[in-house]
Amino acid sequence: MIGLVSLLRQLIKDAVELTRARGLGKTPEPKNVVRQVATNDSFQLLTLVRLRERARRYHVPGLNHVLRRVMTAVYGLEVGNEVKLGDGIDFVHPVGIVIGGDAKVGDRVRFMGSNTVGTAKENGYPTIEDDVTIGAGARILGPIRVGRGATIGANAVVIRDVPEGAIVTGIPGVARMPKEKPE
Repeated sequence: MIGLVSLLRQLIKDAVELTRARGLGKTPEPKNVVRQVATNDSFQLLTLVRLRERARRYHVPGLNHVLRRVMTAVYGLEVGNEVKLGDGIDFVHPVGIVIGGDAKVGDRVRFMGSNTVGTAKENGYPTIEDDVTIGAGARILGPIRVGRGATIGANAVVIRDVPEGAIVTGIPGVARMPKEKPE
């Protein structure tokens, strides 16, 4: 029973964070949260990820595997068993996203689609901090850290640490700090 309560608490937190991430207010109205629960693919995917986590934690045979196949077949998203996802992850276009190994993804990270986080080798996996935006087709590879609030440009290949708030473009990715706006 405690597991079910903690799952529901986590799902409510995810729904509220997604509602905030979509610009619907710091303290979202209940109707906006309900709308995210009912219509947002990200919420549905996070629900499947949270169920998979519970299936592994409580040793429910086969459920994790079945839910992983459902995620891949229905949404085109692959999330490894050891991946840690923060609250309110936003899969804007989930098709083609692969998050592997033991990658760690912070709160309110936005994936724009067709992303790869991790490597096929056992040399370590990325840590992505809170409030990062990952452009379409971007690859984040190896045991690196992507700092809070960074933006990874479309099709960038990130193989080095990214400072907080940086913008990364290119292959291999080059991090630049945004220019300050004049007052």
